[in-house]
Amino acid sequence: MRYQHPRSSPMEEEGSANVLLSTRSERGENHYVLEITIYKKVCIKGYLDKCSVEPSIPLLIQKKMASTTSDSTTMRCAVVTGASKGIGLEICRQLASNGVMVVLTARDEKRGLEAVAKLHESSLSNVVFHQLDVMDANSITSLAKFIVTRYGKLDILVNNAGVSGAIVDWEAIMTAIKTLKPEDGKNNADVAELLHKGMKQTYELAEECVKTNYYGTKGVTEALFPCLLLSNSGRIVNVSSGLGSLKFVSNERVRMELNDVDVLSVERLDEIVNEFLNDVKEDTLHDKGWPTQTSAYTISKAAMNAYTRIVAKSYPSLLINCVCPGFIKTDMTSNTGFFTVEVGAKGPVMLALLPVGGPSGLFFQKMEASTF
Repeated sequence: MRYQHPRSSPMEEEGSANVLLSTRSERGENHYVLEITIYKKVCIKGYLDKCSVEPSIPLLIQKKMASTTSDSTTMRCAVVTGASKGIGLEICRQLASNGVMVVLTARDEKRGLEAVAKLHESSLSNVVFHQLDVMDANSITSLAKFIVTRYGKLDILVNNAGVSGAIVDWEAIMTAIKTLKPEDGKNNADVAELLHKGMKQTYELAEECVKTNYYGTKGVTEALFPCLLLSNSGRIVNVSSGLGSLKFVSNERVRMELNDVDVLSVERLDEIVNEFLNDVKEDTLHDKGWPTQTSAYTISKAAMNAYTRIVAKSYPSLLINCVCPGFIKTDMTSNTGFFTVEVGAKGPVMLALLPVGGPSGLFFQKMEASTF
């Protein structure tokens, strides 16, 4: 993928779109190469005849831009996945409170609509619902078409949808957590160590975890890239976890590959994740050096972090980061966390609202930059 910085073009026309996508496709099995040239004010010309997004989306963008004035796109637009409850819902609340038009998405339509109704009751009318199952390609395409048709662009994407991928013994975990000193209780690494000891997984849970946390994030992101590239302030926030830290990836070869983002490609990242799932199925995690506790959650989040770093390099016009919100009191943690959702949402919201020139390709622990 090649990116060229904004420059003037002899094709500039007043009132035209902000982006020119000139592309070519090098086909392989489910593979393509996308070349992007971004001009300051030009019209969209062409797009891939086959790519990771539904082919009609670029045409919808072109039609929408032709009928949209600059005044109608001044309000920033955000998509938040997995947002019917917990930290996702709170992220929506805080973004809407900052004047952002929020598209709250969830797999369960009933819960999603109820969540939007609650926000409307709080005088936050700038929130709408759209159904989204991050594991369903048709559902992702439907969302992308909705964004293009309704808003013409996307400014913020918060990938929050996720599952634990394990059966969790919260009673045992909380008993262990009570032994921590108060100051230790705020350390994500200490909590992560304890979580490792209280979670068990099956292959079915591991597969769902990887498909949701890694492939789901990747699928939604790639489908919405065309919309994000039309924004002057595109932001992507991937909600991660301390359990995705590289120190928990016990397979040394994989750990080194995930950390070498100058060499690592998305295709190779997919291969690593699929290799892991195969070893789960073959029950060879220990023999192959993988983590054996919370392994699916760890690998899926570590892969998400690596993906964040790769796409941040590929799309320098966007600010793309991942963040661990902390050990939050939500349904996923059986409300055993140390922090409220209000506190947990602050990091993702901060990254979603980063000013021009902000950091990209980094991992944050709550609101502070950290190491992968």
